[in-house]
This record gives sequence, C-alpha cells and structure tokens, in this order.
Amino acid sequence: MSAAPKRPPKRPSRRRGSPWPKRLAWLSALLLLVAVAAGLTAWWLWRRLEEPYQGWPGGEIRVAVEPGSAATTILERLESDGVLSDARLARLYLVYGLEDPPLQAGEYLFDRPRTIPEVLDMLIRGEVLTHEVTIVEGLTLWETADLLAKAGFGDRDAFVAAMSSPALIADLDPEARTLEGYLFPSTYRFSSGTGEKAIVETLVRTFRDTFRQSVEPLVTQSGAEAPTVHQVTTLASIVEKEARIDAERPVIAGVYTNRLRSGIALYADPTVIYALRLAGRWDGNIRRGDLKIDSPYNTYLYPGLPPGPIASPGRSSLEAAAAPAEVPYLYFVSRNDGTHVFASTLAEHNRNVELWQRRYWRKKWAEEKQQGSRAISPDAPAGGEANDKTGPKDPPKPPKGRS
Repeated sequence: MSAAPKRPPKRPSRRRGSPWPKRLAWLSALLLLVAVAAGLTAWWLWRRLEEPYQGWPGGEIRVAVEPGSAATTILERLESDGVLSDARLARLYLVYGLEDPPLQAGEYLFDRPRTIPEVLDMLIRGEVLTHEVTIVEGLTLWETADLLAKAGFGDRDAFVAAMSSPALIADLDPEARTLEGYLFPSTYRFSSGTGEKAIVETLVRTFRDTFRQSVEPLVTQSGAEAPTVHQVTTLASIVEKEARIDAERPVIAGVYTNRLRSGIALYADPTVIYALRLAGRWDGNIRRGDLKIDSPYNTYLYPGLPPGPIASPGRSSLEAAAAPAEVPYLYFVSRNDGTHVFASTLAEHNRNVELWQRRYWRKKWAEEKQQGSRAISPDAPAGGEANDKTGPKDPPKPPKGRS
C-alpha cells in the first residue's frame, strides 16, 4: 500500500489589523489643525479687538448718534467714519461678549486711536460731548431763554414756553405763576440734542437742591415766623438786583425786612423795571414817570413784596433773604462803585443822596459836557439801574434827594 502524498505545509495566515488607530491618528491630526486654526483665528480676532485704530484724517472727529438708531447702523456709521476697524466684529463682541447692551445717543468726540472695546464702552456709558453755558445771577426768565438760545442749546420760544409753566416748582411754591426766580444761576454742561424741557428741568432741580442744602436750614431757624419759599425767593431776587458785593446782601435784605415789618413800601427800583418789562416799556432807563406804572410789581405803589420773584437769585442772595442781618437801617444809597451807604432816618438818607448821587452825577455830567460827550441825560434816570441803586425811600410822597 502506497503512502499518501504529503500536503505542503500551511503558511501562517495574516490577520488584518484594525483601521481605528489610523483613523484616530488622522482625527487627532485634524482636530489639532482645527484647534490651531481656531486658536489662530481667535488670536487674530482678539488682536483686531484690542488693536487701537484710527481711520480718519486729522486730530479728532465728532460723530453724532441720533436717538433711536439701531446698533448695527451706529457701528456701520462708525466704521465709515474711521472710528471702528470692523463693524461686524464690533457687533459680534457687543452681542456675545457684552450681552448686547443699548448704545446711547449723543455727540461723541474721538481724538485718538481706540480699540473696539474702548469705543463700545464710550457708547454704552454715553460718554457724549458736552457744551458749557454759564447762567449768571440776576437774569430774568426771558434773559435766560435768550442766553440759552444764543448759545445754541435750543429754541427761545420753546425755552420761554417751558419756563412759563410753574409745574416743576408747584409743590415747593404753590404761589408760583411761572419759573421766574427758580432757574438757578450756575455753570452747566449739556450734550448736543438735550431738549429745552430737559435743560429747564436741570435748572429747576439745581435750585431745589441748593435751597434744600443751603437755604432751608436757615429758614428753619426762623421758628414759627419762618418765611415761605415764595417769600424767600421773591426777596432774594430783589436783593440780587440791588447788591453788588456779597457782604452787603444780608444788610440789604435786612433793610427790606425792616420796611416789610413796618408796613413801609419797599420803593425798590428793580421791581418797577420788571413791571416795565412786563408792559413792554423797558428801554434801559427808569424815569420818574415810570414810578407811577400801575402794576402789582411796582413797589412804589403797592406795599409788601411783589407777586413773585423778578429774577433768578444766586445762593448768596437766597441765604441773605433767609437770614437777613439785624440792622437799624431803612434806606441805602449807592456810592457808584458797587457798594452802598446805609441810613436809619430819611434826613440822614437825603444827605447821603445829596453827596453820593446829586453831586456825583453833576460832576460827571459837567466832565462829560467839557469833553463834548453826554452819555447820560440829567433828566432821564430816576435812579435805579441807570445810575446803580439809590435804595428804598419813604412813602407816600416821592422821596427827596432823588437824582
């Protein structure tokens, strides 16, 4: 029996390896590339965000953001004007980095290169450009409106309309007919586009704050006979128009307080001038005939305080009216240098008038006549603002010694 043929030996079989290691390697490499790309992109975006940018020519640029403008519109405008390098990037950062806060309207000043976050911070906080205006003491309602309008803060008629309503002060002074006296004199800063009503509200709010902090404590010390806000402000407005130096304000307030207590008419020229303004008759000079104008503001005809303030008093005049000096005087006359001479009797006052008014003006007119120039007519002014103040006189007949 023959032996069976031998089969060739079997080669060991090769198993195919798993594909996952290679795939994982490729995936890892891809993820690494993505991470690197993302990192580079993030670095590039962050660099764009934090890189100061200025795309406008010159040293500065002003950009006005109108009320109600959409954020995208504002950012595109800023990119167009060269303030932002990339409006889309700024929008992404505003929405996802800052949670999309509102941007404030107003006029903005850009005077140096800024980063996107810096620009957005200005818009979010409303770091708008403001303009300064100074309202001096002693202005009337109409003069204040004129000043604000001429300074470019709004329309004069709109200011007068806002100032003619007492609503903003009615709770503090129920007797107020307008905001006359309550438009506090100070230096203010307003942004472009601030409305006339908002400006008037600021002036009245400043008066309220000043009265509460500086004047009300003085009024409280007066006890049971404490004057009202209306009375203090009205008297203060007269003091403001009469006084030139702070040291005399309490004394002048004391003179008028003495006359009020004695039932003597104030004979205050500034109140007559205010009456002439209301009547459209004021031309810069107060004449003897003007002292007879029939107006409740004419303190030559009507004893007591006028119906309301005649101008905006400052802090010093308000404090003087709230705490008048205890003085024996009933009269005062100007020295023509901003100060006054005070007197307790009419005879003493008439002597002061002769010295400080009649002689002074006669000499002045003579000098002007010699120089061929007469700036003031001797029969024009009755005293008052045309030649500084001669102060109150004694009723009922026209006072002696009036220039």
